[in-house]
Amino acid sequence: MQAPFGDFDDVRPAAEAVDLLCGPVAAAVSAWRGSVSVDQFVHVDTAAEKADTADFVAAYGAGLAAVSANCVVVAGRRAGETRLAACVVPAGLRLDVNGAVRRHLGVRKASFAPRETVVDESGMEYGGITPLGLPAGWPVLLDPAVVGLPHVLVGSGTRRGKLILPGKALLDLPGAEVVVGLGR
Repeated sequence: MQAPFGDFDDVRPAAEAVDLLCGPVAAAVSAWRGSVSVDQFVHVDTAAEKADTADFVAAYGAGLAAVSANCVVVAGRRAGETRLAACVVPAGLRLDVNGAVRRHLGVRKASFAPRETVVDESGMEYGGITPLGLPAGWPVLLDPAVVGLPHVLVGSGTRRGKLILPGKALLDLPGAEVVVGLGR
């Protein structure tokens, strides 16, 4: 099997790589019933120390920056209640936390969620957070540019490995919403 882009040595269908995914992501891949077939989800095995976008692009292909997306978890507070949301933006854009995210969540203040909270509640490794397999009830805010990609590279729930899937598959995630202006 060959990935739609990049220079990867170990490429396989994600459904055949569940042993390389963290529990919540493996469960999401195994139970996938979206409009895009799980057969179109690809796992690429990569070095954990090269998980950060700049290192990843340098190691696996310069063109990957244009097809990579980051999943960032944001915490918003209102009336003493904290709300968490996952935000998926192209790797080359900055997340508009205090504008688009804050307004969309209807909170007075929003910021990047604490690392411990993200790891504990998602069951994923920091630096490998992905929109697949997130806790029920978390909104998944999607930048339109990510959804529009024929294939997008996202985390796999661990620092080792990435998933490649059609951008439109993200629309089938529980709590998924497209937010114009999410990335800038």
